[in-house]
This record gives sequence, structure tokens and C-alpha cells, in this order.
Amino acid sequence: MKEAKTQVNKVLNKLIPLYAHVPIGIKYVTPFQLVVGVILSAQCTDERVNQVTATFFDDFQTAQDFAQLSQAKLEKMIKPTGFFRNKAKNILGAANMILHDYQGVIPNSMKELIKIPGFGRKTANVILARLYEINEGVCVDTHVMRLSQRLRLTKHKDPIRIERDLMAITSQKHWETLSHCLIWHGRKVCKARKPNCTECVLNKICPFAPAPFAGSSV
Repeated sequence: MKEAKTQVNKVLNKLIPLYAHVPIGIKYVTPFQLVVGVILSAQCTDERVNQVTATFFDDFQTAQDFAQLSQAKLEKMIKPTGFFRNKAKNILGAANMILHDYQGVIPNSMKELIKIPGFGRKTANVILARLYEINEGVCVDTHVMRLSQRLRLTKHKDPIRIERDLMAITSQKHWETLSHCLIWHGRKVCKARKPNCTECVLNKICPFAPAPFAGSSV
């Protein structure tokens, strides 16, 4: 635990200057557009999500706007993001629940958010951090999973257990920052198939990096 805490602090010191002020990858204007974007981002890149939502976000901005859509029409609108039937079902379910149970206001607690269709802890963490500046957990996506394992911040593969490990070794005020930085670093440098260890600012502290980087002094 002590070694992991030291490691995560080193990681944050390196990555915060690079990514802390980089905007979230999903483009949105209204709170419910963020909900839609996050639901669509499952098994889809933010770039593709932004291309798709750019075609209808001007006309559909609130939960009420989306609740008025038919399942068939919404499926057609979001089809390029993949898994469009299930995503459309979740978006409509979320819109209706937020309208009817929360008077159109997206709730600001993990307990309430994970009741909404299409929401898990990952989605809820994004909404809480971005809309309400609440750090209730660490958003664990594929990039966070990969980098936290490579950097030996966790030994687990399950997202829930990875989140618990990261929360245990990181100050709560940095939970959202950690996930944000790891996500961007995973997209730009520490990629799944071809990590660019030569250009990586973490190469001297990363056990995954090949010699002569790994184990070098910082």
C-alpha cells in the first residue's frame, strides 16, 4: 500500500501539468447532453460520439427533448456509435426517470444516479465530477484499467476492485483528476498495443517500460 501511494503521487506529479486543464473528451452544452454523451461512449470513442451528437445536439438539449423521441428515431440518430438499440433504450429510460422522479434535474448522489438506466459507477462518477464537482469515486474505463495495472497501482482486473484500490491510495481531492489524467495519457501515449515508452514522462517510474527506462532514477 505504501509503495502504491508513493507511486500514484509520482504519477500525478508528472501527469497533472500535462492533462489537468485538458477538457473532457465528450462535447456537450447542457447537463443531459453530458448524460447522453457518456452513455453513447460505451464501446465507442469520444471522437465518434462527438461526430454523431453534433448532428442533433442543437435540436435536442434536455431530458424532455429526448423523452419525446421514439425508440426507432433515436436508434437511427445514434446508430454509428454501436450497440444503438440498448443505448437508445437507456437514454430514453434515463430521460423519463429524470423527468418524472427528479423533476428534470439530474441527481447529485451516487445512490440515486446508479438507479438510472444506463448508469453504473463509471457513468455516475463522470456526472458527479463534471456537473457537481463531487469526487465520490474514480472513473475506471479501459485506459484507467490498463495504466493502473502497468504502473502497479493495482493487481486487479475488475473495475470495481481497481476503483477501490485507486481510492485507497489517492487523496479524495485527486480522484477525478487521476482518472482524467490516466484516460488522456492512455489515449495519447500509453496505448494498448503500441505504448510510446520512449516519449512517456512516466517511463522512469513505470515497471512496464522496457530497459533502459524501467527502474531508472526519477
